[in-house]
Amino acid sequence: MTITEIANRLIELVRTWKDAQAHEELYSPDIVSVEVNNPNSPDVTWLDGLKQKAEMRGTMLDAYHGIEVSEPLIADDYFAVTYTIDVTYTWAPRSQETELAVYHVKDGKIIREEFFYNVPDMVS
Repeated sequence: MTITEIANRLIELVRTWKDAQAHEELYSPDIVSVEVNNPNSPDVTWLDGLKQKAEMRGTMLDAYHGIEVSEPLIADDYFAVTYTIDVTYTWAPRSQETELAVYHVKDGKIIREEFFYNVPDMVS
């Protein structure tokens, strides 16, 4: 797959809540996932680590209400998208968050993802 095909397929799967399928189809087994400014979300490697990270995130949420995903911006072996997520955390009221995701592709697979966003305040 070309980088454009990979980016478009990722967007298609995320828009239909098929993140696990995206991981299996598009990610390298030794993926590195980085939450750039979130000390509560450690960097992970390997697909197993990515699955554990998704499970951990799931325990922090009461509900996902919706997601909007931009079209990709592609440059060489990288692409970026923005996600606007409508979510309710277990510790906070419903909110909308926007994040920038940057993906690095090599040999037809995503080898690194980095997420940039403001960390929501934890309130009681």
